[in-house]
Amino acid sequence: MSHKSPAIARLLEGIEPSELPRHYAGYFVCFNRGLYFEAHDVLEELWLAGGRDGANYHFHKGLIQLAGAFVHLQKRRLRPAVALFDLAEANLSRHRPRHDHLDVEAVLALIADWRSAIQAGGYEHNPLPDRPAPRIEPDPVRPSA
Repeated sequence: MSHKSPAIARLLEGIEPSELPRHYAGYFVCFNRGLYFEAHDVLEELWLAGGRDGANYHFHKGLIQLAGAFVHLQKRRLRPAVALFDLAEANLSRHRPRHDHLDVEAVLALIADWRSAIQAGGYEHNPLPDRPAPRIEPDPVRPSA
């Protein structure tokens, strides 16, 4: 448990129980609210608990890097954002096309789109205020019959 655990527990309050691990579900809730730093922290706790040998190590790391890229965009740091998009892409690409109820191909397309928008602006124009906020959603978990 990290020193951030009490704050993360507060972020997870109200997250409806589901078949998805609470921290994983909480990542998407925070991310889709534009709380990218918080999304990063929520999933980081699960990622660290899984260890380097865990099956989701690179997958969770990629999602954390994706949230981190948007933190950089919020702070108008375009080159670091692109660097994190690149790292997220490398980690998530290992899990295509789908992994853990997530359409990884769609997430990779989102990464490519945002990175292209930054590069098209010559790293001088932040596309975040001009575009709809990104959203990523895991597939609903279907109960077993």
